[in-house]
Amino acid sequence: MTDLAEPLPGVVPALRTRPIRGYALYLVAAFLFSLNGTVAKATLETGVDALRLSQLRTTGAFLVLLVFVAITRRSALRLRRGEIPLLVVYGILGVAATQSLYFVSIARIPISISLLIEFTSPLVIALWFRFRLGHPTRPAVWLGLLAALVGLAVVAQVWQGFQLDAIGVVAAVGAMLALVVYYLSADAQVRGPYRRDPVSLTMWGMGAAALFWLVTQPWWSFPWASLAGSATVPGTGSIAWPVPLLVGYVVLLGTVVPFSLVVVSMQHLRASQASVVGMTEPVIATAIAWLVLGEVLTPAQLVGAAIVLGGILLVERNR
Repeated sequence: MTDLAEPLPGVVPALRTRPIRGYALYLVAAFLFSLNGTVAKATLETGVDALRLSQLRTTGAFLVLLVFVAITRRSALRLRRGEIPLLVVYGILGVAATQSLYFVSIARIPISISLLIEFTSPLVIALWFRFRLGHPTRPAVWLGLLAALVGLAVVAQVWQGFQLDAIGVVAAVGAMLALVVYYLSADAQVRGPYRRDPVSLTMWGMGAAALFWLVTQPWWSFPWASLAGSATVPGTGSIAWPVPLLVGYVVLLGTVVPFSLVVVSMQHLRASQASVVGMTEPVIATAIAWLVLGEVLTPAQLVGAAIVLGGILLVERNR
């Protein structure tokens, strides 16, 4: 363990908070995350495998963040033995599983529905804090949980039978559970004895995910031919975008930039404030998927989506 007299890697000095700047940065990040779903779906439709796209995303993001951290905060490159197990969990279950299952899901069901399912992770976290850690729970939390479940049932239009692709839904639920692991393990790293800062934590998480894919999907078996084509991204006219360019977008503007914006925004916002802005991502993603991909939700599904988001927001602000 590092001597307490030494500066802890990645500890950022206190900054003057500017909530308006924080909201603006988080909204830009939410827009980029939402737009990334559309670009990723167009990439997947060219024949790129969802797991391989996740491998490209995590590996590329790790290399970019590695260079950034090496230049700006070299001490954060030092790993301590005690934090490695949790970093492995964070990287494999939190990062690799969340991203790959999300890609599998959006390849089979609308992006908006996939994100709605994934964004129910705060509900599971609230249950974890209540039943696993014994934290007291306000009545509003249970009301929010009930509202979210009712809203999901409306989105799925259960009265018409199960109309969604089963594999896509299971993948979305898996991504949601992996996102729970992501949040809990990240919280333990940032607030635990090693106090890993968010930027280097994201870098090491991407690195652990990249290492996982390297072992399970070696680069020498990568189907490079799948990157040779091009695709027309809806909403960009008749331009045929090379697949490597789309992958580069997923890595940089879909991962590195929005993650960085979120990290900076959290220096100006409290968690409760950030959770409110975070609810805009499914809304923005739904609008983009409707305008660009033609993924239209029925009026009943839109009402259900609003109920889900309201329930999640109620839970986030009261747990």
